[in-house]
Amino acid sequence: MPFGYASPEQIMRDKADYARKGIARGRSVVVLQYVDGILFVAPNPSRALHKISEIYDRIGFAAVGRYNEFEELRLGGIRYADINGYTYDRSDVTGRGLANLYASNLGRIFTESIKSLEVEVVVAEVGETKDGDAIYRLTFDGSVFDEHGFAAMGGQADAVSTRLKERYRESMSLADALEVALTALTEPGGERPPVAQLEVAVLDRNREHRKFLRLTGARLERLLAQTTTPPAPATPPPAAKPSGDTPPPTGPEGDVDDGSSPL
Repeated sequence: MPFGYASPEQIMRDKADYARKGIARGRSVVVLQYVDGILFVAPNPSRALHKISEIYDRIGFAAVGRYNEFEELRLGGIRYADINGYTYDRSDVTGRGLANLYASNLGRIFTESIKSLEVEVVVAEVGETKDGDAIYRLTFDGSVFDEHGFAAMGGQADAVSTRLKERYRESMSLADALEVALTALTEPGGERPPVAQLEVAVLDRNREHRKFLRLTGARLERLLAQTTTPPAPATPPPAAKPSGDTPPPTGPEGDVDDGSSPL
């Protein structure tokens, strides 16, 4: 064996481990369907560097990992969409076509380059009806996953996906979908990020022409106010134990709230 030889399998494993570690350092992003379209939510303290963006009329983009790497993918997707929309027709630009382009580029870089891209990407397209919505999640090696209902990536993606699966339901309102997303992104017992550190956007099928809309400022605050869960009622103090040998009064079982119900 030549000095320094490593099997192709080992090289691929090392590159995959390297990419996964880089992606896991990023904060998670959640993409999920609601009754009027698709919602994107990401904790993001930066006001200049976006993790969620518009690609074309009906197509949105979300990513985690190295910003300079997924920004190159975003710009390449915009060029692809503009050229195909101008050359053929705007309806010929689809989320599936863009996902296939990204998958080809990511797979080629992972196979041929010394270092794979430390990125994970979601391409989402909103349809005329709910059945026409599409969410594609792409990993660093070019694998494509056709997600149904929701997708999570980056950071603690497995834990976030588990919390999403527990709470997600079809045809939620926008406020309910935002509540589910924020709950999934927040560790149990942890605090939610402040409004200034949230990046939120939608693909709203009811909008004319361009469906992408960022939710910021007062609009986002009003929406968050609708998601606020009212505080649980205080648990009444226990009744005083009667003196003597008289047994304490009993009531029907299940009538007392012990404060353990989910909020």
